[in-house]
Amino acid sequence: MPQGSPGAPGQPAPGGVQHTEGGAQPAHAHGQGAGVPGAQGAAASTGASQHADSTPLLPDADASDFERRWADVQVGFVDEPQRCVQEADGLVAEVMQRLADSFARERQDLEAQWASGGEASTEDLRVALQRYRSFFNRLLRTS
Repeated sequence: MPQGSPGAPGQPAPGGVQHTEGGAQPAHAHGQGAGVPGAQGAAASTGASQHADSTPLLPDADASDFERRWADVQVGFVDEPQRCVQEADGLVAEVMQRLADSFARERQDLEAQWASGGEASTEDLRVALQRYRSFFNRLLRTS
């Protein structure tokens, strides 16, 4: 059976059955920690982490502009590879600077609240930490 098709090893099949090297198992019972007390909470937090890692780091308009410019760089590679590599370097540097500026603005907002004697809400701090975690995880997992 082709890899990636329903019913292939490691893929869910119709009816919620997952085929593994050890045979078919119900899809809900397969996976790390299945049947272990507390495993559902761990799986849920992993799912939440994966969801947090998919939140955009830049506004959609900025991301679209960078993606368009990246596509332009790639298209020109055949005719002018050296220029394209230089443009890629500049574009990556620009994206990194935009991200750094965005995180710096968030940090300044939080620090301004602290400096005025106020406290940032737990929700504001939670959102900030999630954004840092998302960015950190993406940096470590990129390929």
